[in-house]
Amino acid sequence: MILGIRYGAFAVAAITVVSLFLWGLVWGMPGIWGALIGAAIGGGFVALTALSVLVTANTNPATTGAVVLGGWLLKIVVLLIILFAIRDLTFYHHVALFITAVAALLAMLGSEVWGVMKSRTTYIGT
Repeated sequence: MILGIRYGAFAVAAITVVSLFLWGLVWGMPGIWGALIGAAIGGGFVALTALSVLVTANTNPATTGAVVLGGWLLKIVVLLIILFAIRDLTFYHHVALFITAVAALLAMLGSEVWGVMKSRTTYIGT
């Protein structure tokens, strides 16, 4: 899991740099702000879930599930509050935020899956 988070962080950092360059080139400061907010939302959303799994790894499955689901619900509420608060503001580009957030989410999820699949775990068959 730690390997997946590390790969995800590198992927989100790369997407952030590329998005900042492209959206900044096309839309200027609103594009840069949209890319920054999108990267924070997209990368942070998945990273917090992975960290909550790591923190509760040594507890029973019910506790892990409760923390992950509770954290997911909390993140959705916070996301809705943030999006509601900035929806009418013009300092960021809406499309830059959306595309960067989706790209960061997909990169983080994909790299975490790849990291978990490549990690060596003990398997004991019954």
